[in-house]
Amino acid sequence: MSDENKSKPRDAAVEKELAGVPEEFRDDGLEDDSEVDDQNGEDSLSEALDSLRGDLEAAKQDVLYAKADAQNVRRRAEKDVQDARNYAATGFARDILSVADNLGRAVDSVPTEFREDEKMKGFIAGIEATQRELDKVFGQHGITRIAAKGLPLDPNQHQAMMEVPSDDHEPGTIVQEMQAGYMIKDRLLRPAMVAVAKKPD
Repeated sequence: MSDENKSKPRDAAVEKELAGVPEEFRDDGLEDDSEVDDQNGEDSLSEALDSLRGDLEAAKQDVLYAKADAQNVRRRAEKDVQDARNYAATGFARDILSVADNLGRAVDSVPTEFREDEKMKGFIAGIEATQRELDKVFGQHGITRIAAKGLPLDPNQHQAMMEVPSDDHEPGTIVQEMQAGYMIKDRLLRPAMVAVAKKPD
């Protein structure tokens, strides 16, 4: 029993009952306030610690989410920069394809007699050299011509413009290329316009 409780006055009836009881066995029924206060303090401290642990765990999760978001943003930015480098010439390349088409038509339309004419050989050789140089520049920038004739139609690279009855080719096989298609690296720049075989009527 605490000194504080010993000092509290008791009424006469309690004193009379306790008169014959040795001091060490007396119990006046009064609670030890210090023990109650200690228990309440421990409960409050435990609750505060639990709350702090919860706040710490929530903060850790927030940090992890923020780091993941930052990493995703960085990766997207790196991909955008890489795409900009790889495909910066897409618009220009698409415009220059018509020049390549016309140059190819010019070379293909040269009659055989002109090729054999000594006066025309130099001129024709110049046009062909220009065509080769253009193809070389395309290659340096990742622009490649799409293979078409003799291959099965691929909707991702070929655009079928017409069907041609044929006994010599399987249906769906490309038998004619009307306009060349091109890729820029792994992206479609322009589909090849083609004619595909079909079974004869």
